Amino acid sequence: MSLRRTLASSSNGHENSDTSKGAAVAQYQMTEGHFSLVRNFRLADLVTIANGICGSFSIFMSAKYLVSNDEDYLWSALVFPLAGLLFDFLDGKVARWRNESTMIGQELDSLADLISFGVAPALLAFVVGFRTYLDTVVLTGFICCGLARLARFNATVASIPKDEKGKAHYFEGLPIPSSLGLVAILSYWTTQGWIEGKEGIPYGTITLWGKPGGDGELHTFSIVFALWAAAMVSKTLRIPKI
Repeated sequence: MSLRRTLASSSNGHENSDTSKGAAVAQYQMTEGHFSLVRNFRLADLVTIANGICGSFSIFMSAKYLVSNDEDYLWSALVFPLAGLLFDFLDGKVARWRNESTMIGQELDSLADLISFGVAPALLAFVVGFRTYLDTVVLTGFICCGLARLARFNATVASIPKDEKGKAHYFEGLPIPSSLGLVAILSYWTTQGWIEGKEGIPYGTITLWGKPGGDGELHTFSIVFALWAAAMVSKTLRIPKI
C-alpha cells in the first residue's frame, strides 16, 4: 500500500481536506474533450496503473498456465505481483517528489492493489492446487477481505496519527501487499514440485463433511489464507510503519 493516500490525507484538518477534494472533483467535471480523463493523469497515476498492469498480467499468465501446463507461464504469474509491489512503492515517492496527489490517484492505488495483491495471489493459489469447493470459498473471502481492508484505509486514513511529514504511525490490520509472503511460499512450493500435477500441495487435506474429494474437503494450508484475510480486516492489529 503506497504512501500517496497518506500524503493526500495529511492536509491541515478536515476543512482543508474537503476543500481539496471539491477542487479535485471540479477538475474532472470541468475538463472537456476527448480523453479528458487521461489528460488529467499525473505521473504518479501512471506509475500506479503500471502496478495494475502487473497484476493483470499475473492473472492472464495464471490462466495460460492452466490451459497449457507450461511452467514458464506459472513463473511469470508468480513474478508479476513482485513487480507490482515495486510500482506500488514508487508511486508514493513520485507523488512526493512532484508534490501532487489527486483523488483519482488515491482510488487507482486501491484498485491496483486489489488486482496485484488480492486477486492475482488468490488465483495463483488456485492454480497451484487450492481447487476444492471450500478452497475457493476461502480464496474468495481472502479477496473480499482485501477489498474491505482497502476501503477502510481510504475512509479512515485521515484519522490515523501521523508524524510531522504526514506519514501514518501504523497500519490498521495487515496491509494487502503482505500477501506477497504467500506468493513467496507458493514460489518455493513450485521449485520443489509441490503443486497440482506433481507431488501435490503440502500438509494434505481435511474433510469437514461428506466423502473425501467432495465439497467438504479443504486443503489444510487454506487455513493460513483464512487467517491472513482476518488479519487484513482486523481493527486491533496495528502494524508499525517503517
